[in-house]
Amino acid sequence: MAEKRCYYEVLGVARDASQPDIARAYRKLAIKYHPDSNPNDETAIVQFKEVAEAYEVLNDSDKRRRYDQFGHAGVQQQGGGGHDMEDIFEHFGEMFRGTIFDDFFGGGGRGRGRARRGADVRCDITLTLEEAAAGAKKEVKLVRHSECQTCSGSGAAPGSSPEVCRRCRGQGQVVQATGILRVQTTCPACRGSGKTISNPCKDCDGSGAQPKEVRLEVPIPAGIDDGMRVRLTGQGQPSPDGGPPGDAYCFIHVKAHPLFRRDGNDLQLQVPISYAQAALGTTVEVPTLEGAKELTIPNGTQSGDVFRIRGMGMPDPHSGRRGDLLVHTFIEVPKKLSTRQEELLRELASLDHDQVTPHRKSFLERIRDYFVGQAEAKENAAKEEEQ
Repeated sequence: MAEKRCYYEVLGVARDASQPDIARAYRKLAIKYHPDSNPNDETAIVQFKEVAEAYEVLNDSDKRRRYDQFGHAGVQQQGGGGHDMEDIFEHFGEMFRGTIFDDFFGGGGRGRGRARRGADVRCDITLTLEEAAAGAKKEVKLVRHSECQTCSGSGAAPGSSPEVCRRCRGQGQVVQATGILRVQTTCPACRGSGKTISNPCKDCDGSGAQPKEVRLEVPIPAGIDDGMRVRLTGQGQPSPDGGPPGDAYCFIHVKAHPLFRRDGNDLQLQVPISYAQAALGTTVEVPTLEGAKELTIPNGTQSGDVFRIRGMGMPDPHSGRRGDLLVHTFIEVPKKLSTRQEELLRELASLDHDQVTPHRKSFLERIRDYFVGQAEAKENAAKEEEQ
């Protein structure tokens, strides 16, 4: 009889490997050597059993401690490593229950498995910014399946009824013997339902359900943003085998606003002011989602300055706390001037040249120094050529 390999070597992990590392290694090897993945391969069956046995010991802290201390003898004395392969396959199925491998490996051999959840459905809702800020109730239309009225959901034509599946005898699963293993998989004849329909209902083609349009009222929370979604629990497709229904997901689209731009819970607004208003200061009315508000523009305001009006933004959809309105000012230059306006501006320009501010004087001095430097450079170059 061949000597057993080290369990750590079987799983390909170090002796100090953590429990998650051991579980990951087991899953990878179990899928690799599973009989469904290797039909008629006796070697794979032996390796599958060896991997399952190693995992059974190393996944149990007490058995692992005894194995580390006494080797294979330590766990064999306690009955480890000697379970029937049906138990090993059952444990394997439990590890993969609820994953993409659940149906592939027959749900671990536990009868007909858990009832499946119905599919989710999607709808789209378009809101204005004002509706998003205040919250709203919107009606949506969905198409989902409901019980066929002709066959009362049985899928069989009137006067007939579903029959017990002959292949699985109503169990929903069949047992396939592969070497020393008995593998349970979903019955291909009834697809796990345990019943077959020889005379299907013509109205629903044997599915037991028909598409139907329904109208639902969707509560929209205040402050919802573009791209968010609202879930309506249990309003999706019904389960095909008596499980819970799916959900309806309503995706939110908020229209672009002609004045405001949203930035998180804040709103951005651009307000034009004239040169005179920026220089002398003024009070202007600015729009908000709740009506006009007065905003004081101090003298000396520059183009691009930002003024914050607190609490005039969007509410947070979770806490309800409102953001701010950020007013961006920019100086609007008129394209056409009256004769008097032009006279005054020319007079102002003349005064600006006579009374140069320190900042502008510094700029003018830099321009002058630049041209003086250029002239001196040309003069020096000319002298060098003459020499």
